[in-house]
Amino acid sequence: MPPLQSHSVTDKGHYRDNNEDCFLSKPEEGLWAVADGMGGHEAGEVASAIVKRTLNEASSRGRSLENAIVTSHKAVLKAANKGEGVSGMGSTVVALNSDDNDYQVSWVGDSRAYLWTEERDGGRLEQLTVDHSYVQMLLASGAIGPDEVDHHPDKNIITQCIGSLETPQIKVDTVRGQWQKQQWIILCSDGLTDEVDNATIAQILCHTRTPKEASQALLKQAMENGGHDNITVQVIESPLFSRSVLHKLRDWLPRVTGNDWIDLSLYSLALCSAALIGYWTLK
Repeated sequence: MPPLQSHSVTDKGHYRDNNEDCFLSKPEEGLWAVADGMGGHEAGEVASAIVKRTLNEASSRGRSLENAIVTSHKAVLKAANKGEGVSGMGSTVVALNSDDNDYQVSWVGDSRAYLWTEERDGGRLEQLTVDHSYVQMLLASGAIGPDEVDHHPDKNIITQCIGSLETPQIKVDTVRGQWQKQQWIILCSDGLTDEVDNATIAQILCHTRTPKEASQALLKQAMENGGHDNITVQVIESPLFSRSVLHKLRDWLPRVTGNDWIDLSLYSLALCSAALIGYWTLK
């Protein structure tokens, strides 16, 4: 099976001096990951880079995704003890492994994975991951409602991360599924989800055609909404994704109105008009 189509983007945002996010993209091995470092004074960059490096090495050795993430936790702790970075540095991670028609998403922290399914009336967005965060714990316990999550003052407090000195053994959560036609999986850091809510993410995906266009549009929206943090987005396309003649025509034609059907109608009208003009001219 050929490598899946995908695209990855990252930006430090408007207010950060450096980018503590990083991503891993290995389509030939069916592996993608986003790591969001933390710790300040460039320590976050060190932690997320260690996560990326460890996942890369572990995948080459055939280790499971969960095992690779646990190994990255130990690697960050070991690096801090040796003076690489600083003690207390850490990182979140969300990773995708795709094997034929099956996929696995594993994560630690509040970086997220979404499943987007294109449908005739637009599409459906499903959040695959559950944040390892204090606010998620409050929500699960019923202490707060869903409408309070986005504006809660403690929404950025996470309950576990890679490299945490308070968590000798991290708990890696995993979901598995089977790819269907016309699906994308989106991996992202909280730099996206803090700025762009799920409804807006779905709206953007509904109006984009390719992983490259989707990832760039999501990053652009996060920057326009404030860009207060580092932002990283990966969009990975299902191996079963089929592009009909209509899809290919949509990809090739420039957008006019932003609505595919209206654009196609306008192009069809223009083509018919040109044909009629040509006919009457030759006649």
